[in-house]
Amino acid sequence: MNKYDGLARIIIQNVGGKSNIVSLTHCITRLRFKLKDESKANTDMLKSTDGVVTVIQSGGQYQVVIGNHVPDVYQAVCEVGHIQSQVSSDEEENDNQNLFNKFIAIISAVFTPFLGVLGACGMIKGFNALFVALNFYPNTSGTYMVLQATGDAFFNFLPIVLGYTAAKKFKVNEFVGMAIGMAMLYPSLAAMTAGEPLMTVFTGIPIIESTVYLTFLKIPVILMSYSSTVVPVILAIVLASKVERFFKKIIPDVVKLFLVPFCTLLVTVPLSLIIVGPIATWLSNLVGAGLAGLIAISPVLAGTILGALWQVLVIFGLHWGVVPLAMNNMSTLGYDTLLSSVFAASFAQTAVIIAIFIKTKDKKLKTLAIPAIVSGIFGVTEPAIYGISLPKKKPFVISCISAAVGGGVAGFLGLKTYVIGGLGIMGFPGLINTTTGDTSGMLSGAISVLIAMVLAFVVAMAMYKDDDKESTSKSSGSSVSNTLTNIVSPVTGEVKELSQVEDDAFASGALGKGVAIIPADGKIVAPCDGEISTFFPTGHAFGIIADTGAEILVHVGIDTVKLNGKYFTMKAKQGDKIKKGQVLLEVDLDGVKGEGFSTTTPVIITNADNYTDIIFETNKNVKSGENLISLL
Repeated sequence: MNKYDGLARIIIQNVGGKSNIVSLTHCITRLRFKLKDESKANTDMLKSTDGVVTVIQSGGQYQVVIGNHVPDVYQAVCEVGHIQSQVSSDEEENDNQNLFNKFIAIISAVFTPFLGVLGACGMIKGFNALFVALNFYPNTSGTYMVLQATGDAFFNFLPIVLGYTAAKKFKVNEFVGMAIGMAMLYPSLAAMTAGEPLMTVFTGIPIIESTVYLTFLKIPVILMSYSSTVVPVILAIVLASKVERFFKKIIPDVVKLFLVPFCTLLVTVPLSLIIVGPIATWLSNLVGAGLAGLIAISPVLAGTILGALWQVLVIFGLHWGVVPLAMNNMSTLGYDTLLSSVFAASFAQTAVIIAIFIKTKDKKLKTLAIPAIVSGIFGVTEPAIYGISLPKKKPFVISCISAAVGGGVAGFLGLKTYVIGGLGIMGFPGLINTTTGDTSGMLSGAISVLIAMVLAFVVAMAMYKDDDKESTSKSSGSSVSNTLTNIVSPVTGEVKELSQVEDDAFASGALGKGVAIIPADGKIVAPCDGEISTFFPTGHAFGIIADTGAEILVHVGIDTVKLNGKYFTMKAKQGDKIKKGQVLLEVDLDGVKGEGFSTTTPVIITNADNYTDIIFETNKNVKSGENLISLL
């Protein structure tokens, strides 16, 4: 059983159930849902769920931010909900989105599945260039060639990969999508540009002037280099989606298996090579030239603006829209300056969290800061942003200002990225010119990062201070208690570890930390002095806020809510002030068992994170009123 099964069930239920899910993917820290109706999602509940950092609704996606263990949670959600990455292939996309949101949704869906491999290959290329520059081996050695092939092949054949992921996005046969990408990279077509041209078209227009080396049915075919390109194949797949849908409607079912791909490829590939590919390439070149021109006019200003806005784009999930532009620059210019401008942003965010870690006296905040710092060093800043800096506002602003300064410095130094590789410190090898072996970019990158980090750290150290509720312990339970609080057993019976409960929501700890009791009698008493904050009308469960601040949930039986109050007699009501040992509920255990339900009773501390340590009495028999849980 996956330890995240309980969290997965909570997520599925609160996004509106499986029937509300159109598709599901994940990136480095987020589950990215496409929902039929986002209004059905219980966003407030998800935000307050242990294991969920926050929820973002942007770009036509419902994004549940998890953190570094998102792959495990994603797997659990898919397994528990029997969900595929494209849940309902016959469901139509929600058309009530603006063009910008649609663009972001497309980019995210197409690029997210292979971002990890893309980064890994980029890191291999970067380190290979670094090792050559350090004279570990020459660029003519077998070692270099093998590593270069390992790192570069993915980029070289990227249109094939995009053909597959774009086909999934636009509901085209994935192998048809790959075949289109392969056709665009076919070696014999590329080799024809070495011969004598048949003609020149669009003469006198620099951006689109082209030589023609072959024709298709006497129509000129403008051959382009599609290696490492992004836009042409995505547009070709969009065309293929329309073509395939048309042929599916008119071709008889008995021959659809081979005739639909046959007709789709026969129409799409020539049109892509004749029209779509050249136009897409020209547009890409135009965009790349425009961005290069903007940076040429004022690289410092461009770097400052991009650096300042980058983390804001991250918050709304819009930063993936920059990736195709960066890749386009690399394919047309051989380098990119967009990603160089934002290189220091993750380091600025990390430096702010380091300062908070040093200054804060709040133990819980220190605990949150440690993994956020580690993640930030490797370029994953969502835990730092959502968990610490953004809720406190001022630290987030400090990080953005520092990132803007770092971006301006990067622009001033002419920093360039040659490989889209790892994030954070693993991104430094990507600043090496893989063609010339020039490593000066690493020094420029280090300077921009150092300036951004020092500024962020110094300002955060000067300006940050704990809120009163963080630095002072209060009896309300909003912070860590310095005294030992005892919670007694609400029922006589055998105590078991919570993980043994046959309900994943309890067993996984998703609802809080605690124990389970197999009751020997049906008298349920108050485990402490306090107030009943919740008493379900069915009587099967109640919540208590103790006078000491502890929040306790007692749930009698598993799935006993289905009994609709049968066999449960309530002796108190919601809002009552109660004393330890006071009878709150009487249960006919035999009746519950006779209906086929387990009487195992979880006792949960729902605000367990407010305590430094929790000690449970387990694997023993207790009597009602005896010590069960100790909170420190």
